[in-house]
Amino acid sequence: MRQTLPTHPLVATFSIVGRDARTGDLGVAVQSKFLAVGAVVPWARAGVGAVATQALANTDYGPQGLSLLAAGLPPATVLARMMEADDLATQRQVGIVDAQGAHATYTGSDCFDWAGGQSGPDFAAQGNILAGPAVVAALAEVFVANARLPLWDRLLLALTAAQAAGGDRRGRQSAALLVVRAGGGYAGHNDRFIDLRVDDHPDPIPELIRLLDLHKLYLFPSDPADLRPITTELASEIQTRLIATGDLASPPSGQWDAATQRAMEAFVGRENLEERWKHPGQIDQVVLDFLRRAR
Repeated sequence: MRQTLPTHPLVATFSIVGRDARTGDLGVAVQSKFLAVGAVVPWARAGVGAVATQALANTDYGPQGLSLLAAGLPPATVLARMMEADDLATQRQVGIVDAQGAHATYTGSDCFDWAGGQSGPDFAAQGNILAGPAVVAALAEVFVANARLPLWDRLLLALTAAQAAGGDRRGRQSAALLVVRAGGGYAGHNDRFIDLRVDDHPDPIPELIRLLDLHKLYLFPSDPADLRPITTELASEIQTRLIATGDLASPPSGQWDAATQRAMEAFVGRENLEERWKHPGQIDQVVLDFLRRAR
């Protein structure tokens, strides 16, 4: 392992690149003792693949890797092409997964100890300046063991397990989660289904999980299993709570009238819950629970 300092701060990092074989979602999750790691490591394009670039990170590997994947090259060939053209390849670390689940990970011989990676169908896990190989093993094991969960939850469970296994031996500072899906971005205009970053925090993974919970609340659609019919009794409760929030002036009647509808729309709009208020005659349990906690 090399002993001299690099020319730029090292992205001392553990990351996992993953694909959901059921949905085709692609993503990257990462934690590092490095400011704003989400601006450097994760790259992904729906229907193409995902790339993590770290250690003495070369951010050109993100767009270059995705372009080569889009041209039909497998991840191992993409890595070889990029390394051949890079004089500092021995100081790089990269993980790649394509849209079919093919995978590759690379750790240069001059990355700082402990450094290494592991890949398999639908994932590539890697890290440098780690507490030891157990960190990467935890990334891989937890990701594979939770295949029934949505990709975003699998990725963050893997990060959590890696941190519990010792994580980055320099410490903690930032974390990021990127998941892409065709048309999955805001209002369907891009593929950035989830793009969350914790740039500077003493415990970034739990903070990233908190942000993901908020993302689910505000931007995920209702689960049909969570929709409840608005009965007379429930309408009366909702009206009482809307009076308490200042959105409704009339007394509770149990009837879902125009004033109640306007009040509920005002509450939903103020709290950014529009994605969960699209089912006339029904209320999402998540919205109801939010209203019950409101003051």
